[in-house]
Order: sequence, then structure tokens, then C-alpha cells
Amino acid sequence: MLGALDERSKSLTAGLAQRGFAEGRNLVIEQRWADGRIERLAALAAELQADNVDVIVTYGYPAALAAKMSANKTQTVISGAGDPVATGLVDGLARPGGYLTGVTEISTELSAKRLELLKEAVPRLDVVAMLWNAADLGMTLRYRAAEDAARVLGVKVQTLGVREPNDFEEAFAAMTRQRPDAILMVSDALTVLNRKRVVEFAAVHRLPTIFESASMVREGGLMSYGPSQSAIGDRVAELVAHILHGSRAADLPLELPTRFEFFINLKTAKVLDLAIPPTLVARADEVIE
Repeated sequence: MLGALDERSKSLTAGLAQRGFAEGRNLVIEQRWADGRIERLAALAAELQADNVDVIVTYGYPAALAAKMSANKTQTVISGAGDPVATGLVDGLARPGGYLTGVTEISTELSAKRLELLKEAVPRLDVVAMLWNAADLGMTLRYRAAEDAARVLGVKVQTLGVREPNDFEEAFAAMTRQRPDAILMVSDALTVLNRKRVVEFAAVHRLPTIFESASMVREGGLMSYGPSQSAIGDRVAELVAHILHGSRAADLPLELPTRFEFFINLKTAKVLDLAIPPTLVARADEVIE
């Protein structure tokens, strides 16, 4: 898997090596991909439990839920799952209970922040298309937070929930029929796998975009704001290492991200004939020119 997930995966592997667990020496990594097909996750989780793995690492709410339900005796470290308390994955951040711990990304609050940044970059913003995986409860909560923020900012929302890869064409057709002023994409496995289609559509139709991770800005998106993917990968590695040393996931509090990144692609802004306010550029952690 590429982009944000790839960056997080690399950081996880490097973080484990720094903590004494290296592939080829004392660590075996078994990877399973659902390719955005949620219905496959339960079987994959059960397969990993049957293989007696020591710990499962998940990305996204559906994968975390599958691990909780179908690998319910295997220690699990979650990430990218939205608010795990609100979705019922854990009992609480300090005492998660069960077999789960991980990193929570305060993603609902961040969705509102992304919309505010988009409004600053595009003052004429009247309608924003919000693209998210409607089959993912964690991402639906993130979408709803952005929708609430849009209402406060006086921005109308074009709702574009997708559930499988074929749905993106329907979303693109809807935006072609009724053109929004910008696109906000909520990231999960499904949308990240199809991110290049979104970036290409936005380029052809000259639409500003905001994403959750820097990789999509490097690929041509306009802006991104969110937790550092490499930092999240490292924190996941720390939790995995604790479990491999004998700790129980239930005794490890979920962690909040501490590093956030704001990226702007001025090359894309130029193509869009969009003048990004200097005050906004000055706040960016990285500017692509």
C-alpha cells in the first residue's frame, strides 16, 4: 500500500528495529491486505489469530473492528480508526480494556480544522464536496465533524459517500453535474487506495483539495493537515514493542498524536490560478514550489 499508509508502515518497521525487533533476526511480519474490501477483513483477522501471531496492527476502523470481533484473543494495536471511544472499540483512552490499544488521531476535531484552512485558502468557498468511506463508522464520524464545521462557516456540503472503488466514478459524475468549489477527502484504506483518481479529477476540473497527509500533496493535491504519519508509525512501534515484551494491550493507554503537519503545494495553486494568502503559507511546515 502506498502513500500515507506506506509512510506509516516504514516508520513502524524502523521503530521496531530501533527497539530491538528486526526482520530476519527476531521478528516475522505477516501482512494481509483487503484492498479496500471491508467484507474480507473478518476472515483475514481470523486467519492471523489462527496463525498464532503475537500482535495484530490495524489501520482504519473496519480493520480494528474485524480484529476485535474475529481475532478477539490476539493483542491488537490500532491506528487510523478515528475516535475509538465514540465508535465503541475501547472502553476509554486511559483503560481501553479487552485486547486493544493504539493511537487515536483526534480526527473529528482535525476535520473541522481542515475545513477552516480550506476556507482561508479559498475565500470564495461556498460548496465543498466531502468524499469519505460511508461504510466506515470512524470516517463517518470524521465526516460529520467536518459537516458541522461547514455549517458554522456558512459553507454548503456536497455529500459524496463511497463504499467501494466503483463508487468513485459516481462521485466524480456528481461533481461534474454540480460543480463544488473544493474537495475535502477523509482518508481511510479505500480512499487512500483511490487517491490518485481524486487528485487527477481535481486537476482536470481545477478544483482545490485538502487531504489528511502530505503524500497526497506531493502527488498534486493542494493542501493537507494532519498528524505526522511517520510519528504515528513510531508510536505504534512503541506499543507493539511493549506487547512483545509481555505487556497486555488492555494495560497500555491509547496515545494521542503530538506532531501535526501542514503542507501546501504552490505549484498546484498556480495551476489553479489560486493566490494562497502569505499568512497561510507562513504557517506551513513544508511548501512545494
